[in-house]
Amino acid sequence: MAQRRVPFGERARYWFDSTLARGTSALFGWMALLCLGIVVPASAVLVWTDPHAPASLPDRLARVWRLTGQTLRLGDATGTPLRMAMSLLLALVALLYVSTLVGLITTALTERLTALRRGRSTVLEHGHAVVLGWSEQVFTVVGELVAANANQPRAAVAVLADRDKTAMEEAFAAKVGPLGRTRLICRSGPTTDPDVLALAGPATAGVVLVLPHDDPDADAEVVKTLLALRRALAGAERRPPVVAAVRDDRYRLAASLAAGPDGVVLESDTVTARMIVQAARRPGLSLVHQELLDFAGEEFYLVAEASLAGRPFGDALLSYRTSSVVGVVRGDVPLLNPPTRMPLAPEDLLVVLTRDDDTAHPEDCAALVEEAAMASGPPTPARAERHLVLGWNRRAPLIVDQLHRCGPPGSTVDVMADTAGSAARQTIGADAHEEARSVPALHQGDITRPETLHRLDVHSYDSVIVLGQDPVPGQPPDDPDNRTLVTLLLLRRLEEATGRRLPIVTELIDDRNRALVPLGDGADVIISGKVIGLLMAQISQNRHLAAVFEQLLSADGPRVRLRPAGDYVLPGCDTTFATVVAAARRRGECALGYRTRRGSSRAPGNGLRINPDKAERRRWTADDEVVVVGED
Repeated sequence: MAQRRVPFGERARYWFDSTLARGTSALFGWMALLCLGIVVPASAVLVWTDPHAPASLPDRLARVWRLTGQTLRLGDATGTPLRMAMSLLLALVALLYVSTLVGLITTALTERLTALRRGRSTVLEHGHAVVLGWSEQVFTVVGELVAANANQPRAAVAVLADRDKTAMEEAFAAKVGPLGRTRLICRSGPTTDPDVLALAGPATAGVVLVLPHDDPDADAEVVKTLLALRRALAGAERRPPVVAAVRDDRYRLAASLAAGPDGVVLESDTVTARMIVQAARRPGLSLVHQELLDFAGEEFYLVAEASLAGRPFGDALLSYRTSSVVGVVRGDVPLLNPPTRMPLAPEDLLVVLTRDDDTAHPEDCAALVEEAAMASGPPTPARAERHLVLGWNRRAPLIVDQLHRCGPPGSTVDVMADTAGSAARQTIGADAHEEARSVPALHQGDITRPETLHRLDVHSYDSVIVLGQDPVPGQPPDDPDNRTLVTLLLLRRLEEATGRRLPIVTELIDDRNRALVPLGDGADVIISGKVIGLLMAQISQNRHLAAVFEQLLSADGPRVRLRPAGDYVLPGCDTTFATVVAAARRRGECALGYRTRRGSSRAPGNGLRINPDKAERRRWTADDEVVVVGED
C-alpha cells in the first residue's frame, strides 16, 4: 500500500514542535528570530522612507541597526565589529540582570499571594471571635456573630479549619451572605496543632468557639483541639472564654477539664433531644426556642436595677413595659422563675428578655392590670400522652427516655424503626427492667414505604416524631434528610386523605432542607446542628447565659412552656398583656409572650409574639396560648 504523503504544513508543525521540545534554548532562539524577523524589516522601512536618511548604503544599514537596538533594548553602537560586539554584550548583561530581578520580584509576590491564599498568616486582631473547626454549624455560628456585631464599628471573626481558605470564603459568601461591618478572616490548618492555632490569634481574642466535626471521632477531636488551645495559650497574660460542644456526654468532663474553669461545654445531642421532646409535648414550642436563641428578635440580657433592691421578685415582672423578666442571677447562679415573694438583693442581676441591651427601661405597669379579666378557675389538668417515634438514631434513646420521664402518668411511646435499629431493641429492652415505666412498643418496618405507615393509626397519637438516620461514612451527607423528606411526604398524604392535621416534629441535619419540608410554615422542624450553633453564639456573648439556657431547656424544673390562654384570662375578653403577666405571677410563673392559633400557619411569625408591650390589648380566645417560664 502506497505511503500517504504528509502535507508540508503538518511536517513544518512537527519540526517546530520538535525544536520546542529541546528546552529553553530552543524557545529563546525562536523568540530571537521572531523579534528580528519583525523589527529588522520594519526598521529598514522606516529608514528607507525617511527623507532625511543618509544617502550611502552603509550609513543606512547603521541607522537600521540603531533602530533595531533601541527597539529590542540591545546595544546600538556602530563602528568596528569589536565595538558593536561589546555594546551587544553589555546590553545582554543588562537585559539578563533586569529580567532576573523582575523574575525574583514576581516569584516573591506569587509566593506571598499563594501563602495568603492558603491562609497561613497570623491574625493581628483584638477582641475578635475565633471559631475552630468546620461543620454545618459554622454557618449558623458565623451568621449569628455577624448579627450580634451589627452595631459594633470594628468586629472580626476568625475561622480556622483544615480546609482550603478560598473554598471556605466561597462557602461563607454563599450561605451566610453580606457580613455588614464584621470582617471575616479565614485561616487554613489543623486545629489540633498549637502552632497552627496561633494563626487565629486566640491570645487576643474575645471568645473562642470549638465546633464538633461531622466524623465519628468528633468528640475526641474537640478534646484534642481544646488541649492544643491550652498549649497555644500557655504563657499568655489572659485566657479568652471558651465555648465548645460535644455530642456524647461521656466526653463532656474531659472537654470541660481541657477548656478550663472559664470554659463552657455543651452536649449537642442532649440539647437537641430535649427540644424535640418539648416540641412533641407542646406543638409550636420549637418556634419559641428559635426566637429565644437567635439574634434576630428578642434576646436575654443581665440587667442591674438598684431601684428594685429589697422589693419582692414579683414586683419586677410588671416593672418593665417593653421587656420581660424571667429570673435573677445571684452570684454566678441563675434562679429562673423564683418565688414571687423572694426579696431582691442589691447585687442581683435580673434576667430580662428585651430587644437590645439598652432597651430595658424600668416603668411601672401595675396600673395596666385588669383584675376582672383574670381567670380564676384551676389550670387545665394534664392527661396521659401517646407519642410515636419514626426512625432511629443516636439521639433516639435520649428522646424515648425523656418522653417517659417528662410525660404524665400513663403516657406511652411507640417506635417504628427498620431492621437496622438493633440499638432501639436494646434500649427498649433496658427500659423493660424499670417497673415504674411502661415499656415502649417497637415496630419494625421501613418508614419510607406507604404500607408501613398505613399499619399505624398515626392520628391516634398526640405527636409524631420523625428522626433521620445517623450519617454513615462514605454516604452522601443529604441521605438522612432525603429519607426524612420522603416520610414527611407520606404523612402529608395521610393528612390530606383524612382531612386531619398531624402534630409532627421533624429533625433535619441540613438547614437548607427546611424549605423543602412538605408541612405548614408553623410546623416544628428542628435542625440539630443549627440549634447548638445558635446556643453557642448566644453563650459566646455572655457566658452567664449558659446556665440560663441550661435551665430553660432542661428536662425538669423551670423551663419555657406553652399554656392555654384560658388558664390566665377569660376567653373572649379584651384586655392587656400586663393582665396576662399578673395572672401568670399569681400562678407562680413568668409570662413572656403568646401565640394565636389563628395565625399559627402564617409566616413569618406563625402567630408567635414574644415580649409584647405590656399595654398591648387584644381579644383572647380559648385557642390562644401563653408562653411562660414555669414548672409542671
